[in-house]
Amino acid sequence: MARHDTWPMLGGGGAAHRAGEPCGLRMDTVLREASGMRTIPIACAMAAGLAFGGMAEAKGYQINDVNCGYSTDYDVSVQPAGIAFSRTDGHPGNVFMHDGQLHVDGREVAVSAADAGRLRQYEQNVRSLMPEVAGIAREGVNIGFAAMRTVLMTFADNESERSEMVGRLDRNRQQALIRIDDTLGKGVWKRHEMDDVIGQGIQSSVSDLVGKVAGAAVTAALSGDESKVAALQARADSLDETIDKEIDGRSDALNRRADALCPRFSALEQLQQQFQFRLQDGSRLKLVTHEDKDNKKLVTAADHVRAD
Repeated sequence: MARHDTWPMLGGGGAAHRAGEPCGLRMDTVLREASGMRTIPIACAMAAGLAFGGMAEAKGYQINDVNCGYSTDYDVSVQPAGIAFSRTDGHPGNVFMHDGQLHVDGREVAVSAADAGRLRQYEQNVRSLMPEVAGIAREGVNIGFAAMRTVLMTFADNESERSEMVGRLDRNRQQALIRIDDTLGKGVWKRHEMDDVIGQGIQSSVSDLVGKVAGAAVTAALSGDESKVAALQARADSLDETIDKEIDGRSDALNRRADALCPRFSALEQLQQQFQFRLQDGSRLKLVTHEDKDNKKLVTAADHVRAD
């Protein structure tokens, strides 16, 4: 992701690593050096990418670098009394609109009847988008944690340990969803806080996975028992098929859901271009910007696995 301070509107894989580098650790290196066996593709990094993709930039969860190329430099608060856009750097710093009226940095801006209509449409569009964005963030987190759960169930042998780790995973997932509900779900997007909002629980879950998978790989490699290494390899080989079966359909549906929002962000940009009023410095009001770059899809577990 190129930026971390813009309004995420779809989803991104801010935590994703290249396939074969699970959360910064190469399992194939561990096994190759210890036992000469072929590489083991592990999916914890891909699961983390999905969870963040919710996201959720999931780091979540940025439209601007993922699908549509749209972003905003403003924090956004959607309330019954109106919509507020605010930022601490740049001009204007505060924009408030409601029912065709516009205030910029505390001063009312005179607008024509036509522009008042455009402002009402702009407000309506943003209001309708926020719940959709929150829903996409939630589903991204759900898919990501489902992928991490699949990895855990593949490599955890001890029933007691598995139950404990699954419990922690479920609690972290619920906490991430609560944080989304308390921010995006209430119409509030704070550009500098979303990483922390979702990232804390995900990082904890990824750490659990890394410890479990790395421990299993090292134990098998150092045992000198080729049957243990082969068994671990077989589990890793089965992971691709399991991820495809359990995760790909949901992630593809999430991609389509995110793609469907792109025209609605385009409509916001078009409304901005149609505004006839000008700010004090003679410029147009620009709350949403478009960057011309390659369209990138939400990071999926399948994408990472097949990239290796």
